[in-house]
Amino acid sequence: MGLFFNDYESAGSGISKNAPKKKGFRLFLDILGRKFWQLAGLNLLYFLFFTPLLLTLTAIRYIPNNNAAIAVIILLLLTFAVTIGPATAGMTKVIRCYLIEKHTFVTRDFFKGFRENFKKAAVIGFIDCVIALSAFAAVNVYPALAVQMNSNLMYVPLVITYSFALVVLMMNYYIYLMLVATNLSLKNLIKNSFALAFVSMKNNLVTTLMIGGILALLLPIMRFAMPLFMTILPFYPAAFISFVICFNSYPVIQKYVINPYYESIGKINPELTNFEDDDDDETGEETICEDMGGKEKPIEKRKKGKGRRIS
Repeated sequence: MGLFFNDYESAGSGISKNAPKKKGFRLFLDILGRKFWQLAGLNLLYFLFFTPLLLTLTAIRYIPNNNAAIAVIILLLLTFAVTIGPATAGMTKVIRCYLIEKHTFVTRDFFKGFRENFKKAAVIGFIDCVIALSAFAAVNVYPALAVQMNSNLMYVPLVITYSFALVVLMMNYYIYLMLVATNLSLKNLIKNSFALAFVSMKNNLVTTLMIGGILALLLPIMRFAMPLFMTILPFYPAAFISFVICFNSYPVIQKYVINPYYESIGKINPELTNFEDDDDDETGEETICEDMGGKEKPIEKRKKGKGRRIS
């Protein structure tokens, strides 16, 4: 009931800056709870970039098959393939800010991430679309060829295709995060994400299983309650899945990419440092103001009563 009956007249004792930081699943739930509605808005922004794909599916189903229709479909597919990568970079930028507790405005930072990373992200997104299309074609072509040729050897290229697609999926757990968090070249982004796909295999499998669980929950809704599914789709699944990926994968990037960089230049990664704790030690000056979070006496709510009437 706190949504409608918040108490703004009383206050607690505050939060101590030395209080133990949440980790693991507790931290996941804490950030998710605080950013729930922002993630819904972020998902809606991201969903707008699926409009060309949805229009393509509509055109394939309802528009007569002619040269003009084919040209429109190709244009829509190219638009989607070029813009979905930058849109993913924009969403990843916002979620990364949530993870490192950096203040952010959803719309502003989404489109800032979209613009700043457009070239590299467009290439990455286009490659992802080609691989996804190849995987979709493989599952339809190779089993049919196996039956037609009466040979199980046709399943070998199917396994190879899906193994490669799985590696690319795991690379995507890292490549967009590194894109928005570093200034690495496209070559190094691909190289590092490929390495992390194997170096952090356990973490990647956990992330993949979590994504699979989310999709498994959505499939019955899509099958038996399509109107509900279409209502949910613009507001949450993509952003939530991206949040899961970023939460699990960004510590790996910090460990293997960001922290080693700062160590090489003799500094500490600022994302892991609370500078306010070190100011007094470095300057040696006496503290003027002390953070009383966790020490203050709670403020009791003022009792309501009849005030004096001024005549």
